Amino acid sequence: MRPESRGWWDAILECGGPRIDYGFILDGEGPYPDPRSPWQPDGVHALSRWVDQTAFRWTDAGFKPAPLGAAVLYELHVGTFTPAGTFDAAIEKLEHLVQLGITHVELMPVNAFAGHHGWGYDGVGLFAVHQPYGGPEALKRFVDACHARRIGVLLDVVYNHLGPSGNYLGKFGPYFSACYQTPWGPALNFGGRQSDEVRQFFCENALMWLRDYHFDGLRLDAVHAILDTSAKHFLEELREEVAKLESQLGRRLVLIAESDLNDPRLLWPSERGGFGLHAQWSDDFHNALHALLTGERMGYYEDFGRLADLAKALTNAYVYDGQFSKYRQRRHGRPHGGLNGHRFVGYIQNHDQIGNRVMGHRLSQLVDVSRVKMAAALVLTGPFVPLLFMGEEWGASTPFLYFADHQEPVLAKAVREGRRKEFAAWGWRPAEIPDPQARETFENSKLNWNELAEPAHSEMHDWYRQLIQLRRRETCLADSEFSQIKARYAETARWLAIERGPVTIVCNFGDSEQNIPIKRAKHQVLLTSTKTLPPVGGSVVLPGWAIAILKQV
Repeated sequence: MRPESRGWWDAILECGGPRIDYGFILDGEGPYPDPRSPWQPDGVHALSRWVDQTAFRWTDAGFKPAPLGAAVLYELHVGTFTPAGTFDAAIEKLEHLVQLGITHVELMPVNAFAGHHGWGYDGVGLFAVHQPYGGPEALKRFVDACHARRIGVLLDVVYNHLGPSGNYLGKFGPYFSACYQTPWGPALNFGGRQSDEVRQFFCENALMWLRDYHFDGLRLDAVHAILDTSAKHFLEELREEVAKLESQLGRRLVLIAESDLNDPRLLWPSERGGFGLHAQWSDDFHNALHALLTGERMGYYEDFGRLADLAKALTNAYVYDGQFSKYRQRRHGRPHGGLNGHRFVGYIQNHDQIGNRVMGHRLSQLVDVSRVKMAAALVLTGPFVPLLFMGEEWGASTPFLYFADHQEPVLAKAVREGRRKEFAAWGWRPAEIPDPQARETFENSKLNWNELAEPAHSEMHDWYRQLIQLRRRETCLADSEFSQIKARYAETARWLAIERGPVTIVCNFGDSEQNIPIKRAKHQVLLTSTKTLPPVGGSVVLPGWAIAILKQV
């Protein structure tokens, strides 16, 4: 290769065909895979393979995904969604999602990572598709099949760190910063010397997924760990580049951030000093609801547990918007400044909230059916963009555990012991903690689709389906303006009533039946999680841990 300006090296080669493997020798070492490799058929340590991104015959011309304001998202992990754990196997389950009412699938990371199975957040081949899932062509088949069924597809991408195994990126240039460290490894160099090329690398990665694989948007993992002191933050630059591509392609593209900062600047437009992203995950809503349903007060749940917290989340998104947080021992967040509910993604279950529990327990394994139904109803009648985690819709009994497949013994041991050390502080004994390296930990996390035929699971699935239908039918539930949502509650009696136009959602968080006042006397029951008497005289009788959705008549 020939040296060019600003540290670039250049060579022009004749590819000669679609199955050409190649690598780079750096200062006599290697060969190393291409940092922009589109395919690693033999794993992240092997040679790269060229892919003709124009060869696939797409059939999705004219497809337009539903806007976020009308969306119901469904997060899934390809490797555990089906027994086979591939893109092609996932296609066979898409009709299930259509019948449920899902508008968008959100894939956990599918770029290349070390080993056969894992969550994908330790990826190293950011431009390559994980081969055990089926590789590049299979991913295109999956996206095309989703679009044929009017389902949009979002992809989870990680731009805050790289995994430890197969991470050769630092050998090719100053991609990492010595000034910062993330909880998962070295931070990326988005604002230091020679960072222009680093920023370009990650922007072009995002554009590749949206352009070459026809994704409809990206979910940006843990953006609070992207540290950039530049005048123009990397996230703002990324949004501008995606906007240009959006204009070129003539189709809507969205960027959704995960952040624990409660910082609305992620969503504010650049004219207001923001980054202009489209939406962000709403942990405060999850935490407020989870703490009420489970009674847990450990870790960040110590900041929650009152009905006032849930009421504020439903009418403001941020529970903490500048006040003191006991968990953080400092003030946390700031007011959202006029944003609406469609700028936030609401959920009661996702990969983090399940998989970061020691036993990977879902909500349905922590509380009874009545509380699970309450949770689902509050998510799907809320002002946010609702997100479900795979299997949630039928109360799946299978856990979603943390699993990995590191081939290096030292790394495998470090991951195993790190997991044990983390949960020892919570009172767990090492023998009780599933080994993330064990094959059975991965296999046990696979969904059991046969459960759908069982009465209890079928009943839960029907509940979710009815809620999604109700969300579409009642137009007031599409109103995302927080100012139009009224919440009344009684902390001691433990009831909550949320008024959304003519619809009122009434919740009994107490153990005993009680008569809950509602503002208007004449209502019909649209949906209820249990037997509910018709509202009489401005009140409704609800058993303990029950919810009723009423409409003024």
